[in-house]
Amino acid sequence: MIRFSLRCENDHQFESWFKDSTAFDKMLEAGLVECPTCGDSHVSKALMAPAVAKAPGMKGRAEAVPAKAPPPPPAADGPRHASGPMPAQVMALLQRMRHEIEANCDYVGRDFAKEARRIHDGEVEVRGIYGEASDEEADELRDDGIDVARLPWVPRSDG
Repeated sequence: MIRFSLRCENDHQFESWFKDSTAFDKMLEAGLVECPTCGDSHVSKALMAPAVAKAPGMKGRAEAVPAKAPPPPPAADGPRHASGPMPAQVMALLQRMRHEIEANCDYVGRDFAKEARRIHDGEVEVRGIYGEASDEEADELRDDGIDVARLPWVPRSDG
């Protein structure tokens, strides 16, 4: 495994682990390396101090110069999880997921349970949908063998 210090075009710095340098290059080329702060996939390696191991018999410790500190977590009034503010990487992934859902699925609003049932029963064409459902509606759909999932709906990355 190798750790790289990375930087996006918006000058956010972050670190990530990869199997090796070739794996990083392939993932970067495929657009799979994204900034955890803003989701930008235009990423490059940042200047990084090498990790230096202590040689046998060497007095003291050899230490690498620490990389720049990661960006601070979102403000306390932003999205939260059980232990505090949502980590930037999680927020970026959820924003990307929201973007993909909105781009590829139909919004059906409060009719989600009704429309999911119509799709399941073959009354309408099979397609991806999203919307709102109560806990009771979601449980009833699951009980009837209809796959549904609740997702945290975070603010869009573009504001």
